[in-house]
Amino acid sequence: MNWDTIKGNWKQMTGSVKEQWGKLTDDDLTIIEGRRDQLIGQIQERYGIAKEEAEAQVKSWESRY
Repeated sequence: MNWDTIKGNWKQMTGSVKEQWGKLTDDDLTIIEGRRDQLIGQIQERYGIAKEEAEAQVKSWESRY
């Protein structure tokens, strides 16, 4: 699944996102609105990890869809 599809189905994808990254709040998910760069930024902030690590996690997650 490409990112445009994920973005288009963001409301349905939020459950999977929260399952993967439990520290993200509902407010975070509202702010992200399906934008990949915003998701990476929020993961970095909540988990205190480097951008490269957050990108790797998102890439792994999106490859499952």
